[in-house]
Amino acid sequence: MSANLKKNTGFLAAIAVLMIGGITAGVMISKNRSDDSESGSSHLSYAEAEKQLDKKLKKINVSNVNPRKATIEINTGNLAEELPEIDKYKLSVQGHGSINLEIFSSTEKSSSGTDGWLNEIAEDFNQSGYTVDGKSASVSVRPIASGAAIDYIISGKYVPELYTPSNELWGEMVASQGVKTVMLEDRLAGNTAGILVSKDTYQKLEDKYGKVNISTIINATIDSEIAMGYTNPYASSTGLNFLVSALEEFDSKDILSKNSTQQFQNFQKNVPFVSYTTLQMRDAAKNGVLDAFIMEYQGYYNATELRGDYEFIPFGVRHDSPMYALGNLNSEQTEVAKAFTEFCLNAESQKKAKQYGFNYLDDYKGEKWDLTGNQLESAQKLWKTEKDAGSPVMAVFVADVSGSMGGVPLANLQQSLINASQYINSSNYIGLVSYSSDVSVNLPIGKFDINQRSYFTGAVQDLSASGNTCTYDAVLVGLDMIRKEQKKIEEETGQKIKPLLFVLSDGETNEGNSLNAIKPIVDGMQVPCYSICYNENLGDLERLSAINEAACIKADSDDVVYSLKSLFNAQM
Repeated sequence: MSANLKKNTGFLAAIAVLMIGGITAGVMISKNRSDDSESGSSHLSYAEAEKQLDKKLKKINVSNVNPRKATIEINTGNLAEELPEIDKYKLSVQGHGSINLEIFSSTEKSSSGTDGWLNEIAEDFNQSGYTVDGKSASVSVRPIASGAAIDYIISGKYVPELYTPSNELWGEMVASQGVKTVMLEDRLAGNTAGILVSKDTYQKLEDKYGKVNISTIINATIDSEIAMGYTNPYASSTGLNFLVSALEEFDSKDILSKNSTQQFQNFQKNVPFVSYTTLQMRDAAKNGVLDAFIMEYQGYYNATELRGDYEFIPFGVRHDSPMYALGNLNSEQTEVAKAFTEFCLNAESQKKAKQYGFNYLDDYKGEKWDLTGNQLESAQKLWKTEKDAGSPVMAVFVADVSGSMGGVPLANLQQSLINASQYINSSNYIGLVSYSSDVSVNLPIGKFDINQRSYFTGAVQDLSASGNTCTYDAVLVGLDMIRKEQKKIEEETGQKIKPLLFVLSDGETNEGNSLNAIKPIVDGMQVPCYSICYNENLGDLERLSAINEAACIKADSDDVVYSLKSLFNAQM
């Protein structure tokens, strides 16, 4: 274990100890200035929200801190150090055989309930009494998103014997990194990626185009006829499949060509956001923000509330859960790997797969792209640099430096922000606010070039902890910074700016404005507020993020850098 990861190990424990005293004291001295009743529940226009914001800002004490430059290191991220220990992803099945193989499995087949097919098959196999040369054999299953899985594998931090992602694209990417990868089976359970289109939207598209498929959906998005959403292609199998499908639509001869890139930019201009999680995307659709979004058929089949409202349009490569052997397995391990794969394919196992929503839509044959793992990785990089489509992000980080954050918690927040900041595109605009009993502007918003990155690093390093927690006062200050600088930059450059807030906190607010008091303002100004919570109780932070379809991340002590990296890849 690296020194940094050792340092992180006791983070939650330290927070827990500090929070006991901090919350107890906070309840006693809480003095919320705002009357929740004044906020009301009606929706405010942007202009009305600005007026309410100005009114509340008059009661908030704000100081300015002179930022200093600090030495920065560019592109020095160590993937193995960013990743949390593998125990972060708990085994769903534990094998106890003399020969035991661990399987990294995509979560739609190794979680719980209707997403637990592979778990059930693994348990059946482990109880079957299979032996090799008199030795008992078993498998263990570890649910892990396909994108996170390959990070462990290619970094060498943790490599299982078997790997079953949702589709073959990840297998190609693993093989391209020099990991010995042998496909044992191209289909454990049939599944398909698809675009869910609301029935009203589907009818409109069918009336105009005659046929509704990925091509017509992409064209309708480019023409601003529909709002389309998808998930982060660095983390999501369906997101990666959709990205490559779109690029193939733009230029099937070269998905990385200038023409493909330009068409992708045109498409992205009309994508409201790329979601950090599938849940975030589904909530946006439920709230009417999206007309179409992506999902696997197995999830659609089991979400009965969706089937009545959405049509399913298959696209891209099939998601048939291939099985790979990784590394140099010995003869006994190889025999167990093949035996378990065959066990997954027997009639009883496949019958169970169908009960869980797999093995439908077999008439959809899927695309057969001749793409290497390196090309797929380049497609991800193209997405990262071009996804904002000429609309830079303007983000303010709002950091909790109250007394409960003193010591290890604040040190980890500082380290995680500095390390993860390398994943922010230099074309974006970044500022920093901190708060305890009052609010400080530690870094005014500026373009995140090397100069601003240096100031950001110095400002983060200089944070110190004390006092109470006025979270929502600080959110208002961040909103004020964004609205002023956004107007200025848009007038100067003609560019449309995408505003975001990132709130990093370990506890409930105990001073200043309440969430209810600022909710209409956040809603009216339409600024998504992502929150990174250093505490098991997400509480109001989760509700803050839900206002404008953002995500709330529960950042454990050893995965906060990796969580921020994933979030920044999706949004910045």
